[in-house]
Amino acid sequence: MEQQVGASCDSSSRPAPASFSSALNTTQIARMLPFQAAPGQFGPETREPGLTCWRVEKMKAVPMEPSELGAFFNGDSYLVLSNRGEEGADLHMWIGEKSSRDEQVACAMLATQLDNFLGGDPIQHRQVQGYESPEFMSLFPRGVSYKVGGVDSGFRRTPSGSGPVHRLYQIKGKRNIRAKEVELSWESFNKGDCFILDLGETIVSWIGSQANVFEKQKVREIATLIRDTERHGKARITDVSEGEETPEMLKVLGPMPGLKESTPEEDFQADASNSASLYKVSDATGSMKLTKVSEKSPFQKDLLVRDDCFILDNGANGKIFVWRGSGANAEEKKEALTMADDFIQQMNYPRMKTQVEILPQGRERVVFKQFFKNWS
Repeated sequence: MEQQVGASCDSSSRPAPASFSSALNTTQIARMLPFQAAPGQFGPETREPGLTCWRVEKMKAVPMEPSELGAFFNGDSYLVLSNRGEEGADLHMWIGEKSSRDEQVACAMLATQLDNFLGGDPIQHRQVQGYESPEFMSLFPRGVSYKVGGVDSGFRRTPSGSGPVHRLYQIKGKRNIRAKEVELSWESFNKGDCFILDLGETIVSWIGSQANVFEKQKVREIATLIRDTERHGKARITDVSEGEETPEMLKVLGPMPGLKESTPEEDFQADASNSASLYKVSDATGSMKLTKVSEKSPFQKDLLVRDDCFILDNGANGKIFVWRGSGANAEEKKEALTMADDFIQQMNYPRMKTQVEILPQGRERVVFKQFFKNWS
C-alpha cells in the first residue's frame, strides 16, 4: 500500500530551508525569470560539444572566459555545462558556501531555462563548494580553486582530443552492495574492494585480493549493466585480478603503488549507507504530493511511471536522485530541484552536503540503475 509521507509542495506555503539567508522567495524569482530563456541568454553554441561556464550576476547568466574556468568565488553561484554531443550533456549548478539565497534560486531558475532550451536532455546536478562530485572535479584538469568574494547579488579524466569520458566505480558492501563513482586515481583503490574502470570501448572489472564473494559477483553485474545499457552492448569486459593490471589500465592510472588494506567494518558501514527508498511525486490533486512506493531496494523498474516524477532516496550515502518521466507535466519537471530541496529538508539531511542529481527518462546512469532489478 502506498504510504503518504509528505504534504503539499506548493512554494507559497513551503518554509524556506534553514541554509538560505536572504529575502527573495521562489515565487518572486520565478516572476523575474520566466520559464522560457530570455532572448540571447543562451545561444546555439550551447548545443555544441564542449565545456561552458556562466556566473550568476544580477539574475543573469554571464559567460566566463576559458581562462577563468575552474576558479570559483565562494560568494557566487555558477552554471557549468559539459556537452558531449551524442553522448549527452551534464548541467551542474555550483553553489558557493557564501552565495546568497537569491543567487542560489536564480541559479536554479537559469538551469531550468537552459535545460528547457536544450530540450530537457541534460542530467542536472547540484554541486556545493567543498562537496563536489568526482564527475564535476574531473571537468577541470588543472584543478578547482576557490576565491573569496563574489559579485553583488541582484575526479574523471578524458583522453586527449575527443572521446568517451573515463569513469571509476568502487564496488563495496556485503548485503547492500553498490557501485559508487570515485576519483580516477590509484588513491581510490584498496585490496578489499572491487572496482570498474570504464574506458568506453573497454570496461575493466578489477578484483582486489581481499574482496568478498558478494563484491566479486556484483562487479560483474555492474560491468555488464554498463556494457548493455550505456555502451549498447559494444564494449568489451576485461576481468583483472589484483597484481595482473593491464597496460591499458596503467596508461590511464599510471604506475601502480602499494594499495591500502580494507577492514570488515568498512563493508558494514557501506551496507548502511547503500540503503535506498523510492517515492512518487505527483500534482494530480493540484498540489505536489510525495508518496512512498517502496522502502527497500532493489526496486521493480515498472514502479517508475512515465507520467510522474520520482525521488530515489540514497540520503544515507549523501545523494538524492530525481527521475523525471517523459510524460510528466511541465510544472513537475520545472519543480524537480524544489522537490529535492523539500525532500532533503523533510528528511533532515544536511542540505549543503547532500548531492542532487536530476535524471530525465532515458538518460539514467548506472549509479541510478543499480538500485533496480534487471534494468535493460
